[in-house]
Amino acid sequence: ALSAVIDFGTSGVGDPSCDLAIAWTLFEGKSREVFRAGLQADEATWARGRGWTLWKALITVAGHIDINPIEVEKSRRVIDEVLADHLRADRRGGHPHSA
Repeated sequence: ALSAVIDFGTSGVGDPSCDLAIAWTLFEGKSREVFRAGLQADEATWARGRGWTLWKALITVAGHIDINPIEVEKSRRVIDEVLADHLRADRRGGHPHSA
């Protein structure tokens, strides 16, 4: 009998930033700030997390554009949040390339 399923789909990535997508898909505003404050993620890791989140949201939009408008709208909101967070980091000088 099957007792477990292990998804090895991204096990080779090895980058903790992959797990940060929930910061934009689950949290907003202050709750995202609280989530981030509880992590030991530096600015570079947070920036990569934005990248992973953007990638996932764009793929979701592309794959659901004609079949699931609710998922498309949720993903577009995530894209907007990621881009807004990127702009805030840019204004703070909080990008790894700005050091």
